[in-house]
Amino acid sequence: MDDVKLGLKENWKQFSLLVLVNAFVGGMVGLERSILPEIAEKEFEIAATTAILSFIVVFGAVKAISNYYAGALANKFGRKNLLVLGWVFAIPIPFILIFAENWNWIIAANVLLGVNQGLAWSSTVVMKIDLVGEKQRGFAMGLNEFAGYFAVAVVAFLTGWIAAEYGLRPYPFYLGIGLMLLGLFFSNFLIKDTRHHVAKEENTSEVSRLKNIFKETTWTHKNLGSVSQAGLINNLNDGMAWGLFPILLSHKGFNLEQIGIVTALYPAVWGIGQLFTGKMADIFSKKDMLFIGMLLQAIVLVILVWAETMTHYVVLSALLGWGTAMVYPTFLATIAENTHPQDRAKSIGVFRLWRDLGYAIGAILTGVIADLVSTEAAVMLIGILTLISALIILFRMDYRDKGAIKILGWFNG
Repeated sequence: MDDVKLGLKENWKQFSLLVLVNAFVGGMVGLERSILPEIAEKEFEIAATTAILSFIVVFGAVKAISNYYAGALANKFGRKNLLVLGWVFAIPIPFILIFAENWNWIIAANVLLGVNQGLAWSSTVVMKIDLVGEKQRGFAMGLNEFAGYFAVAVVAFLTGWIAAEYGLRPYPFYLGIGLMLLGLFFSNFLIKDTRHHVAKEENTSEVSRLKNIFKETTWTHKNLGSVSQAGLINNLNDGMAWGLFPILLSHKGFNLEQIGIVTALYPAVWGIGQLFTGKMADIFSKKDMLFIGMLLQAIVLVILVWAETMTHYVVLSALLGWGTAMVYPTFLATIAENTHPQDRAKSIGVFRLWRDLGYAIGAILTGVIADLVSTEAAVMLIGILTLISALIILFRMDYRDKGAIKILGWFNG
């Protein structure tokens, strides 16, 4: 135990490997990001938005449940074991997407993808927090989420380009076979468990244990509950962007390559931005970072209703990505800051349960409204909900990071 040290510099080798593994994890989501709605319409002749978005509903629900169990089981079975298990579930995914004969195959692939993301991504998050200790959690989470979501963007762009050049299947999904093999190899042979780092931090932590982790993380703890609701609303946005952006752009006459650019730009800015916003979360108040990020997303979504040109979509997608970048690493750093090391994995699991249920809820909500009213009405509703979420953060959260710079100190002390 004496030779175990906490810190990014002290554990940079394992930390770097975990960043790389999380890029592989994110890449698996990028496989579907820009072309699955097109496959639904052109190959399986599924026209209804709600039917197309069913794959996001399944993915979000399964990922959310997997997040919860990953958090609950992390201390019992070990972070590394859960990471490897997550990649085992990924093995069939690219082959199912290549050979799918009907839409039910796609749904089955997204069940497996949800488990893969829940177990593998949760494990890398918790392991990085274990390694770095208290001082650089924001930066650590920024690097983690950068790797994952930048990979989403790169693979989304590549699959869109490959599909435009060579067809929707099978070539875009060959990328998935490579990602799956690399992720499984690195996780099994190069990643080490972090249980000793958890034990080390326990000796110095001043945070009290939670009495009811699920209840307090969900709502009753002011800071944890505020983060959980914002996480859910944030992923309503992402579920909407994932499912409706390609449809909206296609109906406005944009081609596959243009759709690939727009759908890739949002997670690209989101991913790259976290290199900066993660560090900002260690300097500025986490409450202020969360409020401003959610407010920016709300403003962008409302304006998006009137977008027409490629320039409009490019600018607004970039701003939406920046708003998401402000909150994503800050969510996780805030959870870590407000929990004891022994509670942290389970609390992160509960947060990620609610956050990723946003995919399912967002896909159902926006799909129904898009079918019954219009796509623009669905986008507007998500914008209003995002504004309400920002206001909950502003008026409910407490400042816990005492040494941080308060951007909104003039407003609420």
